[in-house]
Amino acid sequence: MSRIGRVFERLRADGRTGLVTFVTAGDPDMERSAAILRTLDGAGADVLEVGIPFSDPLADGPVIQRASERALAAGATLASSLDVVARVRPQIGAAVVVFSYANPVLAMGLEDFVRRAADAGVDGVLVLDLPIEEADELRDALVPAGIDPIFLLSPTTTDLRLRRAAALGRGFLYGISRLGVTGQRDAVAAGARALAERIRGVTDLPIALGFGISRPEHVAEVGRWADAAVVGSGLVDTIARASDGPDLEAVVDRYVRWLKGEDRERR
Repeated sequence: MSRIGRVFERLRADGRTGLVTFVTAGDPDMERSAAILRTLDGAGADVLEVGIPFSDPLADGPVIQRASERALAAGATLASSLDVVARVRPQIGAAVVVFSYANPVLAMGLEDFVRRAADAGVDGVLVLDLPIEEADELRDALVPAGIDPIFLLSPTTTDLRLRRAAALGRGFLYGISRLGVTGQRDAVAAGARALAERIRGVTDLPIALGFGISRPEHVAEVGRWADAAVVGSGLVDTIARASDGPDLEAVVDRYVRWLKGEDRERR
C-alpha cells in the first residue's frame, strides 16, 4: 500500500476528516517554502499538495496566480520544486502530491519527471489539464515508480469519465465542489455532496473535496460526505499576508490547527 493509501486507511480507522493543504512551491521563496512544508506536517496536515508554479494557471483564481508569479520571480522551477520535496521528505510524515499543469512535465520529459519525482519521495501526481482520455501514458509511467496518479473530477464530469478516473486513479480522487477557478468562499458549494455521492457510486477510492474551502466549519461539513477536505487559496493567502513578517511559520501553524478545530480562534 502506498503512503497515501496508508494515510486514508488511518483516517478511516480514526473516524477523522483528513486535511489536504495546497501551497505553491517557491512561494515566497525556496528556503521558506521548505520551512512551510515542514510546518504543515507538524501542524497535522495529512497530505501536502505541492503546486508547481506555472505562468498560465487557467484553473486558479487570483490568490494562487499571484503565488505562482511570486515563485517564478524567485526562480522556482519544476526541478527546484522537486528538490524542495526531496529536502524535506526525510523530516515529514505526511504524503506529498505534486500538482502541476502538463507543460512543465512535458518540458522536463515524462520519463525524467517520474524518475526525479520518485527519487524526491513524491507519493502522488495530479496533472490538472491532462484529459482523462490521454492519461494512460502518465499512469503507466507513475505506477511502476510507486507514485499514485490522482485525477480531478468536477460536477460536470460525466458518469463515463468518473468510471474511467476511478479505474486509472490510485490513492484518492480529487473532487472540485464548484465550477470556475480556485478561491475562498463563504460556504461549501451546494453541489459538493452530490458530487461526492456520484463518486462513491463508482469507486471505493477515498475522496478529497476542494475549491472554496477555507474555514473549520467547511472542513467539518465536507467530512460528512468525503474523506478529506482540500484547502488551497485560504492557506496561500495566509502565507502571502505573513511572508514579510518574522513569524510566517507560526502563522501557518496556527491557521492549520484552526482548520482542524484545535484553535478556537484564528489569530
